[in-house]
Amino acid sequence: MEDPSPEPTRKGNALLAIAVGGLVAGTVDLLQACIEEGWDIPLWVAAGLLGLQATHGGAGTWLLGVGLHFFIAFTAAAVYYGASRKLRFLTEYPLVCGLYFGATVKLVMHLIVLPLSALHQTAPFPLHALLTGLLQKMVVVGLPISFSVRRFAK
Repeated sequence: MEDPSPEPTRKGNALLAIAVGGLVAGTVDLLQACIEEGWDIPLWVAAGLLGLQATHGGAGTWLLGVGLHFFIAFTAAAVYYGASRKLRFLTEYPLVCGLYFGATVKLVMHLIVLPLSALHQTAPFPLHALLTGLLQKMVVVGLPISFSVRRFAK
């Protein structure tokens, strides 16, 4: 006799994988940045869209920065999920692939997104800041996303 309960759909699994991965990565990354750099970090995120004057913004600008930060985190999770549909090794080896993906997110943000943002940040970064930033994104962004996709989107 067949089981009458419906099987979860790929779409449901995709949304859950992206939601959990983006939420965990975004939350841990934002908390880590705020603890390390100060609680005005969301103002700097908003400044990437609005310009330097946003760093003097109020609660609305701060909330915009938080929203933009989570938009980026959910987009990263969606990109990883989409790639994992064609590149099966992304779900088979989440530790290595997640670390690599986190480093890729960091490099894309600093080499493409920030120079194109309203801040136009292109200055070279000190080696220590680059290495710690890479390690941080590898662990707090790459790993939650890769393990979420492995767990929820098989």
